[in-house]
Amino acid sequence: MLNVWETLMDTMKSMTDQDEDQPLHVGEVMACWLYLAGLELAKVSVQAGINTTTDNELKAILEEDMKLGNSQRERLHDFMIKEGITLPSAPEDMPKSDPNSVPPGVKLTDDVIANELSLKIISLIMRAAGAASESIRTDVGLLFIQFQTEKLAFATRLKHLMRKRGWIKVPPFYVPTGSQQPLG
Repeated sequence: MLNVWETLMDTMKSMTDQDEDQPLHVGEVMACWLYLAGLELAKVSVQAGINTTTDNELKAILEEDMKLGNSQRERLHDFMIKEGITLPSAPEDMPKSDPNSVPPGVKLTDDVIANELSLKIISLIMRAAGAASESIRTDVGLLFIQFQTEKLAFATRLKHLMRKRGWIKVPPFYVPTGSQQPLG
């Protein structure tokens, strides 16, 4: 049977082991490259959302995501430069615009902006989880655990806003044949 205390102690000991002198393996390099590329693409999408929404709460959460993305981009960029990893290309920043001057046929709804942001956050959370679990070097694993934790905390606030506004997409309930219908 698994001894939880022993496992916790082994985990804590492995986190204190310094192994930065070991080279990164190709999976760690790819994880860094893909996560940074995802952050770069998410940045322009968030900028577009900030430029088009007139909802102050959604704008505030988009700006919060922009700050978190900038922080993660900077930390990962610095790590990759230090390790000699080639950086992915980054799209140019979106110019600022007045949300009221965006034509209706081009302007995304707040519902779409929030759900698109949610999908980007989910994608980055899953990418960070995979990268952390596949990392051999402790510093890489901890970097991605930190990224995942930050994105999870942010996702909670986004989900709260989406529920409040009725924007969250809920798949149909699954009710197996012969079982009772869900209460609702």
